[in-house]
Amino acid sequence: MNIVVCIKQVPDTTEIRLDPIKGTLIRDGVPSIINPDDKAGLEEALKLKDLHGAHITAITMGPPQAEQVLKEAFAMGVDKGILLTDRKFAGADSLATSNALAGALRKLDFDIVITGRQAIDGDTAQVGPQLAEHLGLPQMSYVKEMDIIGENLVRVKRGIEDGYQLLEAETPCVLTILSEANNPRYMSVSKIIEAVREKKIEVWDTSMIDIDLEVLGLAGSPTKVKKSFTKGAKTAGKIHEVTPQEAVTIIVDKLKENFII
Repeated sequence: MNIVVCIKQVPDTTEIRLDPIKGTLIRDGVPSIINPDDKAGLEEALKLKDLHGAHITAITMGPPQAEQVLKEAFAMGVDKGILLTDRKFAGADSLATSNALAGALRKLDFDIVITGRQAIDGDTAQVGPQLAEHLGLPQMSYVKEMDIIGENLVRVKRGIEDGYQLLEAETPCVLTILSEANNPRYMSVSKIIEAVREKKIEVWDTSMIDIDLEVLGLAGSPTKVKKSFTKGAKTAGKIHEVTPQEAVTIIVDKLKENFII
């Protein structure tokens, strides 16, 4: 079984600060981590490896320093690491990012692609489903539990608001994992030593993936971030003890006042 896990290096959001003038993230001095949902996905792949045997490839897209998350993945038990890095990837939104990752995945042999549900720096939850669409594969999102049934069938428990769904899909398929699915394992000393001495990260640029350059980076990104800002404090609310019809009138009046409907 071959499993590919897509991971992302993100700033630790507990340390995030914003430039008060530009409204942009201040990344200097901010520690970077593996995105929590992606790390849970990595743990799911490692659990499958422990139970059934598997070859796991971790892949990330980013600047050269993103290799740090691949080194951590090696130290957790990953077999192969690929860093997609090229100036042509710069400025990518979720669509351009998924295009690049899909181009790389077309060069790989896999049974399962695992991503986190979403990244904590963007919260879009789009890249995993977009990958499935680009590759023409079945997808199961918001996965809380998973297992392999038979030779080519994956069964998952998918989290929903009021419970869960039990779903099955044939491989190859794409899964997006919730951070609460598990507690990722710690890096082992032996794996850390192995990662430093023996494991080599493969560095891929745009010439090594199967994708049109026009759909990558800033040029391939239909969305742009205009401004980032912290959540402001809210004023105290007002309680109305009224009938349902009176409540509707109050809500409509407030909508008209604030949003001009």
